[in-house]
Amino acid sequence: MNRSARLLALASVVLALLSLAGCNKLRARDQLNKGVQAYKNAKYEDAIEKFKNAVALDPSLINARLYLATAYAQQYIPGADTPDNNRMAEQAINQYQDVLKMKANDLNAIKGIAYLYLQMKKFDQAKEYYKKVITVDPNDPEAYYSVAVIDWTETYQPRMEQKAKLGLKPDEAIKDKKVCEDLRAKNQDVVKDGMTMLEKSIALRPDYDDAMAYLNLMWREQADIECGDPKAREEDLKKADEWVKKTMATKAAKAEKQAGPGGITLEKKD
Repeated sequence: MNRSARLLALASVVLALLSLAGCNKLRARDQLNKGVQAYKNAKYEDAIEKFKNAVALDPSLINARLYLATAYAQQYIPGADTPDNNRMAEQAINQYQDVLKMKANDLNAIKGIAYLYLQMKKFDQAKEYYKKVITVDPNDPEAYYSVAVIDWTETYQPRMEQKAKLGLKPDEAIKDKKVCEDLRAKNQDVVKDGMTMLEKSIALRPDYDDAMAYLNLMWREQADIECGDPKAREEDLKKADEWVKKTMATKAAKAEKQAGPGGITLEKKD
């Protein structure tokens, strides 16, 4: 075969491959569209198969991976600790991770992973990814709030366990100095981080009543590690009560804004 014939054959192969690749991309988008329709109709298993087909046909199609991850996540039931259920969450996380390999700062993927880890009670990983959200979008109040919720969970549980061991009621002060100091050493930095996160959250969303409610809880965490300082404990509890009042006032103001003439509640507009 002469040189011209070889070049012609090579060109034919390249054109065939390009044609196949283009055809696969079209088929991938068709599967993606069909998957979206199935997802909207709550046919999640069918949607998953369509999205998997789309990914197989065009691995670079990020939207297909995002929809596949979301469909897996939709099948996950928070609190149901079974192998099949946990596998759904892990498959969703794997797809989100694949998206991040192609687009490192994709917020949908980062938030998806953070949410799933939170629901799975994998708090260290959840906090890591919510902080990644903050890095990418420092103006997201919900990311700061979510970190704070994890902080509170991590301090509240050991505090309640210690009180139970000492036979104390939840609102009683821990008078055992060693127990209190150990708890303070463990919780102090986490409490401070939680407060900082909540303050940033409220600064970004001044009517964020959920964040206000958690500030109340965080001040109660702080009060219980004011070891041997009843005055400081009392001041912390006063601040907690102030945040309760702010929370209630904010909720009332928001409810009033939603109410129309005659006290009729108006529907929220998108």
